[in-house]
Amino acid sequence: MTIRGIPGVFAALFTLGTLASPLGAQTDYYNTDALRPVRIEDTYPVERHAFEVQLAPLRLERQQGGVYNWELAPELAYGILPRTQVEVAFPLRYVDGGSGRRTTALAGIDISALHNFNAETSSLPAFAVAADVVIPAGGLAADRTYASVKGIATRTLSWARFHVNGQYTFGSAPSAGESAGEASRWMAGVAVDRSFPFTSTLVTADVFAEQPLASGAALAWTAEAGFRYQTSPQFNVDAGLGRRFTGDDQGWFFTVGMSHAFALRNLIALR
Repeated sequence: MTIRGIPGVFAALFTLGTLASPLGAQTDYYNTDALRPVRIEDTYPVERHAFEVQLAPLRLERQQGGVYNWELAPELAYGILPRTQVEVAFPLRYVDGGSGRRTTALAGIDISALHNFNAETSSLPAFAVAADVVIPAGGLAADRTYASVKGIATRTLSWARFHVNGQYTFGSAPSAGESAGEASRWMAGVAVDRSFPFTSTLVTADVFAEQPLASGAALAWTAEAGFRYQTSPQFNVDAGLGRRFTGDDQGWFFTVGMSHAFALRNLIALR
């Protein structure tokens, strides 16, 4: 897929939105996704027959040496079955390699699915499992396909929610001269968030560790904080700030984005 194909992705997402019917009042800001605004997510998918579009989520990262990298990653999620969503993302990256070397290209096509097993009870957290495949498409993608599986748990207390994520990526380490993209051999972390219902706002923070796929790469620890705000029953905005303080690519990063939840009229009629 070339850069010329990226405007078509945005056009398709916009067309879906124009054919949509608004969903009823909901607390969609309460449903956190990976990287929106932090890496550690909760167990809840979008509603059945509903769509959620991540509208131009932007990530800016400043690495050691003053190198800046940008990523724009539109995503579309669909509630295909009860408590189950599928999702596709098209990350577009701009990499400043220093000395005037700059590259803009697609960084793969990310296809994933998440299934929530149960609602929380007084004694049992909610559990979910997610599977993810990153297809090597574009000039900044990994050199091979990588698949991963993630376990997710969410526990709600009277004053906050807690989330635990653990992810493992299958496949051999990249050989000399190959790229693994953003894939890690494993990732594990915990997040806490607190909602403020009267202002439709959720504040969250996390910390996680990840081991890069490349042989000999150092373990990386990252901490993040952010918020998610519901501007209407269909729209949310989010922003986050984080720092990778160990590993080979230490640095600061900032994220900002907007999501739109909707359902197509003909699918609503089939419910």
